[in-house]
Amino acid sequence: MVFSISTDELYRRIEQGEPIFILDVRNTDEYSNWKIEGRNVQSINVPYFDFMEDEDKAVSQVPKDKDLVVICAHQGSSAYVADVLDRRGYRAVYVQGGMAAWGNTYHVVPVVEEPDWTLLQINRVGKGCLSYFMFSKGEAVVVEPLRNVNLYTELAEKYGVTIRHILDSHMHADHISTGPELAARTGATYYLNSSEGSKVRFEPLEKYEKLQSGNIEVEVLVVKTPGHTPGSLSFFVNQKYLLSGDTIFVGGLGRPDLGGKAREWAEDLYDTVFGKVAALADDVIVLPSHYASFAELNDKGVVADTLGNIRSRNEIMHLADRQRFIETVVESDSALKPPNYLDVLAINRGDFQVDAARADELEMGPNRCAAHHAAAS
Repeated sequence: MVFSISTDELYRRIEQGEPIFILDVRNTDEYSNWKIEGRNVQSINVPYFDFMEDEDKAVSQVPKDKDLVVICAHQGSSAYVADVLDRRGYRAVYVQGGMAAWGNTYHVVPVVEEPDWTLLQINRVGKGCLSYFMFSKGEAVVVEPLRNVNLYTELAEKYGVTIRHILDSHMHADHISTGPELAARTGATYYLNSSEGSKVRFEPLEKYEKLQSGNIEVEVLVVKTPGHTPGSLSFFVNQKYLLSGDTIFVGGLGRPDLGGKAREWAEDLYDTVFGKVAALADDVIVLPSHYASFAELNDKGVVADTLGNIRSRNEIMHLADRQRFIETVVESDSALKPPNYLDVLAINRGDFQVDAARADELEMGPNRCAAHHAAAS
């Protein structure tokens, strides 16, 4: 009998550092573009059609001394291959829902739990996308709302709070923001910088230097940090936590080329890094909106690090010569863009809407919002 594993359970095992061996049976180009990775994750790619064309040859490429986790795009092919392997004496399970489910798997982990306020990080593990839910005195703030709207309303119900403010740091290119939808459902206010060019209904964030939720314990200072986009913002919470959007990552900086103005926006990024960010203390904790690998998770499962540590290992943040910085950033931008990023931008801008199935299709794949990535230690 062939068993399956949920994406939640698979993530739990990866996060805890368990050895995982994945047999990915998607086409080779799909595997090369986006696959499951982690600290102790190994994977090989033997496409499903290889099993169909020559089962013996395909099976011979699979190690028999491993506990195998078989995955495909949605589930059907991996269930078939797992059954083939099971009949041949291999130990194999298949992943429920495949990579489509992996891309929609969320993990909630506390960053701050104090009597007067709480800050949670929401990790969309298959996409490397991060969102935040913070609350105090019965009122909540959502930052970078991801696709699972129900997750935020369920968190509000769980903690007995009302969502009052919903913030996007910029116009996202790698995932569809549900800020407007969540605002309509909860009656909260959705905020975005006007210079991002959105056609949806929002409250201009540039009007505010500070937002409060509940009381002063959750004071969100709006910090203009252009570079990834011209209207990129960061949110400084309690003078301690920098929710940095796509401006600063644990392992890199936001790429400035997704709007077709790489050099111009790199100028802004320089001003942000050596102006706004340089003024922040080394002990400020950076909480970004994306991450590139499991190496960026700390021992509590949170994607975070001090600004001092990030500065120390990211050489470009020491490159004070303006022109050298700009040239380095522009030259380091990868030719690989976030999948379907023009359509995702258009949806977030309010040009058109799509149903859930089409949204899943457009969001499938990794985020690629970082430039000059430096590995986390």
